[in-house]
Amino acid sequence: MRLKTTIFLLPLFLTVGCSTIDDDLSDCGNDFQLDYEMRLVTNVTTELTTKLNTTTDVNVANALRTHLRDIFTDFAHDVDLSFYDTENSKERLSHDQHVMNASEQSYTIYLPMREYMHLAVANIGENQVVDLRDDEHCPTARLTTTAVKDTIGSHATGLFTARQPMEVLEGVDQTFHVRLYMANCAAALVIDPRGHDTKEMKAFTTGFASQFNINDSVYVFAEKSPIVRTAKLTTDGDELCFCSVNFPSSEDEMRTVIETEEPFSKDVSGATFWQFRVYVEQPDATITETILNVKEPLRAGQMKIIKGWINENGSIQTSLQEVVTSVTLDWKDGGHYNPEI
Repeated sequence: MRLKTTIFLLPLFLTVGCSTIDDDLSDCGNDFQLDYEMRLVTNVTTELTTKLNTTTDVNVANALRTHLRDIFTDFAHDVDLSFYDTENSKERLSHDQHVMNASEQSYTIYLPMREYMHLAVANIGENQVVDLRDDEHCPTARLTTTAVKDTIGSHATGLFTARQPMEVLEGVDQTFHVRLYMANCAAALVIDPRGHDTKEMKAFTTGFASQFNINDSVYVFAEKSPIVRTAKLTTDGDELCFCSVNFPSSEDEMRTVIETEEPFSKDVSGATFWQFRVYVEQPDATITETILNVKEPLRAGQMKIIKGWINENGSIQTSLQEVVTSVTLDWKDGGHYNPEI
């Protein structure tokens, strides 16, 4: 499903003349209009209605909608706009940031006539887990997690990016249409406790990219994939729900999702693309670890819901074909790559 809103950004007038940016250019530029379109290509509504479609699922579905309302949204809180030289070191020639807090605004910009590469990022200001770094030059501009340790928090906002080549001409009325697409996604684990004590239950996700190169729209994966802490949602019911927001998982062809027909369909693979790791403390103080290996990629703009239940030994079981589980009873922290419990 595609939700579409055209965003016209607030008026912005850059007073820098051509000679300030490039002494070889005459002091002549042009006003032009930038139309920004937030394109949210997502399966959220479909996933909620198909995976959480029973009476007992209502509370979980409502909790997920509330939790993700600032993630899967076509509302832009803030925008970061950069205009780069297309030659030499491709340094940034102009930079502006705005708090929008709106869905429809407009930018009119004055820049000296020349060719530019324009990069735009929306909703980075309040993300907390992801930073915009090395954006002084176009090829190195990237969104990257700010992890100090192996375990990181979930993204706090839905991130959108765009890249647009531009040529500003003298004395010509110009309008540039810039489309921003979502760069992160979400995973949710819904569990029927079946009377099991879940006070000390924790869940994490892993297998996701650690950064996103904006100019070439490429995700980068660390040697050790970050462990992402999930949020345990209050559901007002018996079912438990853990949710993380992160960059996408790996797949054969990594890309920003821009398709409008079945963009999230994928045959089940033999490879594990990403995981849920669940830790349940037993009455005897031992911990049962369940790793849910997901055989389908998680793409930008997508939400994936996995439903399961807790067995007597504290393990998590699911009937989904695309998920294979492995269980460790009396799990001990150490010996292999583990989250901070």
